[in-house]
Amino acid sequence: MIRAIAFVAAMLATPAFAQDAANANGADLRLLDKISGQVTTLNLSVGDRATVGHLQVVLNECRYPVDNPSGDAFAELTAYYNNQADPVFDGWMIASAPALSAMEHPRYDVWVVRCITS
Repeated sequence: MIRAIAFVAAMLATPAFAQDAANANGADLRLLDKISGQVTTLNLSVGDRATVGHLQVVLNECRYPVDNPSGDAFAELTAYYNNQADPVFDGWMIASAPALSAMEHPRYDVWVVRCITS
């Protein structure tokens, strides 16, 4: 058992599992208003902010795997509700695993679709 744990730890520490990432100029995001059912696609450049209803979303950064640009997207977002000073979400979202770091809000849901690479 200890050998198996040591083997797994050694394998995870090797660079074979590391992935080179590049920064994108922007990202496509989707926003769902859970009350109205309206889905909005946001096309944001890094540093831009968009307001939909009472939610304001800021795209801070978007990264993608160099060897597979359309394979995944990692976006750092900040979301504010009703112009409050404290964000309702501030962190990274992963397109292939939206539930891993989801924005928990009773009215709005936001997820990353892809990075804009060109």
